[in-house]
Amino acid sequence: MSVSVARPALRRAVRCSNNTVKYSTAKSGLVSSPASLSRSFSSTVSSRSPNTPNSSSIPEYARPDPSRPTHFGFETVTEAEKRERVAGVFTSVAESYDRMNDLMSFGWHRIWKDHFVASLNPGFSPLTSGPDPRAPQHILDIAGGTGDIAFRMLHTAHNINRNPDVRVTISDINPAMLSVGKQRSQSLPATQQAVLNFVEANAEDLTKTRPLHSDPSAATISIPDQSVDLYTVAFGIRNFSNIPVALREAYRVLKPGGVFACLEFSKVDKHPLFNAVYKRWSFGAIPLIGQLVAGDRDSYQYLVESIERFPSQEEFRDMIVDAGFVVGGQGYEDLTGGVAAIHKGMKPRA
Repeated sequence: MSVSVARPALRRAVRCSNNTVKYSTAKSGLVSSPASLSRSFSSTVSSRSPNTPNSSSIPEYARPDPSRPTHFGFETVTEAEKRERVAGVFTSVAESYDRMNDLMSFGWHRIWKDHFVASLNPGFSPLTSGPDPRAPQHILDIAGGTGDIAFRMLHTAHNINRNPDVRVTISDINPAMLSVGKQRSQSLPATQQAVLNFVEANAEDLTKTRPLHSDPSAATISIPDQSVDLYTVAFGIRNFSNIPVALREAYRVLKPGGVFACLEFSKVDKHPLFNAVYKRWSFGAIPLIGQLVAGDRDSYQYLVESIERFPSQEEFRDMIVDAGFVVGGQGYEDLTGGVAAIHKGMKPRA
């Protein structure tokens, strides 16, 4: 039995003359079921005008400013101070990072990550030009220090989709996290290790990256414009000092037709009873367990507070659109009632 599926609405930002932003919808030329749309989102989608943000159109809040106030959990700090304090948190929890996510998600983060990678289906691009859908891909995994997402990407691309022409760059601002991932990568097959690269970088400025453990005085390397097919960030973007700046950097490095994909803790406000239980667990139990298990209550307290301060699904979707991306349907997928959510945006084709 055939099923007729409506074209998903695509949302995009339109900047008005008074510098405010409104959102419009347009019909995509791609006809697909929601499941197949999700599976093929790592490849090309219908053409759109690039709407590339330039320096004159970037609003003030999306420009880097180390002295601008932001939040570190429930505290108000400058962007520069948040960057330093977040670095301290993740240096502290680097060795127990998976255990931390187990505590904060009841172990569900592993299932969410599997689903996230499966929905992107790296290594297989059914809408690409040419007869072979296994085109080369460059994946940039931001805040990916320990390798959880990158290793899954390589396994899917190389072993399931039989595409050895997929390479992954793992970027993280914290060398301690990258060191954990580098050590873990030694257990990967040699063919996967050969296409894996670890770089220290601030997601808000990818023009200044350096290889892991390189000489700090050495020249930095820029990730070029339009050089990445898929940009992923999992459980990291809420820790950025300036999310709009990072989203625009993602837009810059992605090729037209490339995809921004984010997995992050989110809101369960649509389910009041569940929300009440979840928040009681988060604020009452997680910092205490962090103290008992890892001897680090403060880091776990910050991580709980950072989830509470992160924008709602709709607010974050609109930030993605404001950065120049187009999104399909409602722009996000709730996981476990909204405890986490997947957001995807495509950089329009020229």
